[in-house]
Amino acid sequence: MINQNQDNTITQKTTIDRRSLLKMTGAGVAALGAMSIFDATISKAQDMSNGASNFYTSDKVTLQKVTFKTQYQTNVAGNLFLPKDLDQTSKHPTIIVGHPMGAVKEQSANLYATKMAEQGFVAMSIDLPFWGESEGQSRNLVSPEAYAEAFSAGVDFLGSHAFVDRTNIGAIGVCGSGSFVISAAKIDPRIKAVATVSMYDMGAAFRDALNKSQTVEQRKQFIATAAEQRWAEADGSNILYIGGTTLQLTAETDPIQREFYDFYRTPRGEFTPAGVARETTTKPTLSSSVKFMNFYPFNDIETISRPMLFISGDQAHSKEFSQDAYNRASEPKELVWVKGAGHVDLYDRVDLIPFDKLKAFFDQHLA
Repeated sequence: MINQNQDNTITQKTTIDRRSLLKMTGAGVAALGAMSIFDATISKAQDMSNGASNFYTSDKVTLQKVTFKTQYQTNVAGNLFLPKDLDQTSKHPTIIVGHPMGAVKEQSANLYATKMAEQGFVAMSIDLPFWGESEGQSRNLVSPEAYAEAFSAGVDFLGSHAFVDRTNIGAIGVCGSGSFVISAAKIDPRIKAVATVSMYDMGAAFRDALNKSQTVEQRKQFIATAAEQRWAEADGSNILYIGGTTLQLTAETDPIQREFYDFYRTPRGEFTPAGVARETTTKPTLSSSVKFMNFYPFNDIETISRPMLFISGDQAHSKEFSQDAYNRASEPKELVWVKGAGHVDLYDRVDLIPFDKLKAFFDQHLA
């Protein structure tokens, strides 16, 4: 690892495939930013599971399923992890963990929460609204404001417990949740310290695509297509789902999509919530996905003025977002590059994830 501080720098479900989207928008894969949408036939996934432990459990930790209300009076589902030796007569630092965009709490977030609870923290993983066991219709709806609210509602809920120190609540956001927790922290100073891992700026990913490879014209074409889909759904048509992770691989499947496939479509990390069709897991709705175009989580990030830790693999295709957030953030801040790690590696590869760094960060800033 290399540290960088200030001194160095469900209606009936329908999915939409790549050819259909290209026909409607003329925009190409870049129109979906990070959400690759390659349709596929048959192939075999590359085995990239070495060291992965997404479904890790610990005999040192207890798990309790919980729900709590947002300001919209909808229920968010979570898993509350407590160290077995926790003294519930005392107050303890606490951490909320958000899952990757398109995932659910059982994918990556539970692992992080379990590991932090092992190290003495109260920790809670959450399902973002419209995903997993949290409420919200339509399913898989994109709503950055509702996602950010889930973190603040989690603070409300945790702070109601006698064993939680209200003045020492932090958060970890993995992938897309990294941008949602930053959005929450900008207007909720109760989130005292923020760590992101393999962060995606979901706004920039949809507006500009990776490495700013999408043109404004392509963006406009995608927005127009989503608007037409709103008309269709208002007239009774089926919901369309886009992006996410392909169900099968072909020789033409790109490396980033293969990286996601190995987590979301293999026993390494695949999880399908009850009542959800496997075909739509990880896929947001077309008509709502344009809401990311209006999402600017890094604007005014410097106003947070609380400790921030950005963790990314130095080989991650998404590393531009952690670097951008770090550059804009005010002190105290730190950027950690995990040597040799890609984006999805830090979802579940316990030998690569710097849990020791996360512990040290929260030990220091959730005193």
